[in-house]
Amino acid sequence: MTNSTLWAERQAATPRGVGVMHPVFAKRALNAEIWDIEGNRYIDFAAGIAVTNTGHNHPKVKAAVAEQLDNFSHVCFQVTPYESYVRLAEKLNKLAPGPTPKKTIFLSTGAEAVENAVKIARAATGRPAVIAFAGGFHGRTMMGMALTGKVAPYKLGFGPFPGEIYHAPFPAPYIGIEEADSLKALQQLFKADVDPARVAAIIIEPVQGEGGFYAASPAFMQALRAVCDEHGILMIVDEIQTGFARTGRIFATEYAGIEPDLMTIAKAMAGGFPISGVIGKAEIMDAPAPGGLGGTYGGSPLGCAAGLAVLDVIAEEGLCERAIEIGQRIVRRCEAMRQSDTGIGDIRTLGAMTAIELVEDGDAARPDPARTARIVAEARQRGLLLLSCGVRGNVIRFLSPLTIGFDTLDEGLDVLEEAVKASA
Repeated sequence: MTNSTLWAERQAATPRGVGVMHPVFAKRALNAEIWDIEGNRYIDFAAGIAVTNTGHNHPKVKAAVAEQLDNFSHVCFQVTPYESYVRLAEKLNKLAPGPTPKKTIFLSTGAEAVENAVKIARAATGRPAVIAFAGGFHGRTMMGMALTGKVAPYKLGFGPFPGEIYHAPFPAPYIGIEEADSLKALQQLFKADVDPARVAAIIIEPVQGEGGFYAASPAFMQALRAVCDEHGILMIVDEIQTGFARTGRIFATEYAGIEPDLMTIAKAMAGGFPISGVIGKAEIMDAPAPGGLGGTYGGSPLGCAAGLAVLDVIAEEGLCERAIEIGQRIVRRCEAMRQSDTGIGDIRTLGAMTAIELVEDGDAARPDPARTARIVAEARQRGLLLLSCGVRGNVIRFLSPLTIGFDTLDEGLDVLEEAVKASA
């Protein structure tokens, strides 16, 4: 079997709406390397879109899942509960930012976590409206799409969407959106579109993932917290891509020194096994009536076992500290490339959540999505898997496992440099 043969079969068997970044089919993976069905090796700077922070097939995660599988794979927590769900909730409640007592519910996907965070916020406040940010990504369910601040490709042909959803601009100084602009626009929403007394929640990614790795500063997060407090609005922080050591903290919100009312989590929390959750202030989490929250597969036993192991690995292997060093190494190499390449317009990082933005001749107003796509393709041909993103399609994001060996990281950066030169 070859990649091209299987790609043709994939096109015949699966819908075109399931976009695929790389036409290579994985056969096995270990830590930060993937081998395809033809035996080709790739260095993985994608980590399944920030899922395998602890690397592919981490032995501690594998062992925890194998032990759980020997006992049972599914009984449904709402039918016969199990200890691992409770233990994982207890650990996350302690790790979540802020002094207020917390409670946690587990679900299956990030979008499901977002849906439930909105449900909880509406139940707790009795209000209907939710404000999100342009460029944000919150999932592909109907509410997730409504909150997502990017039409193509996520919303095309899928409306109408749930009502009472509003968007404010996300601060991104590199492309001309200052924090003051975002806060002013939020106040304008209150004047022109929605009474703040009708707003249940404001949802924000502390670093926009799909939006291009723009980070909200601590000052902006604190200002947003103040706006929410002033109007009795709940603050939902979407930590789905930023959580579990990716930014150099367990949660990126820690940099801001604020306490969210609710946090959504998923992706890296179980090292590749499907699980998500909502962590929130206990009083708010208890707002829905019994039976109002749940899901057949929510908080699967395998996901809970993996989640407990992931937290152990993060602590034992110092992955928060390692994330910072990974980010610094990537930034140093990219800064060196930029010295001779005006197409690298911006380099930004928070921990290991690092990105470069491609523009024409150093002009931030002239994005270069075509070259971005060429770099991704060139890198793959040389054995490096990259992801592009951004509201303008001109950002390359680096999401290697945090367990990547520095020799492998440097090898990947060598390939990146070759791809950047070849794409010019």
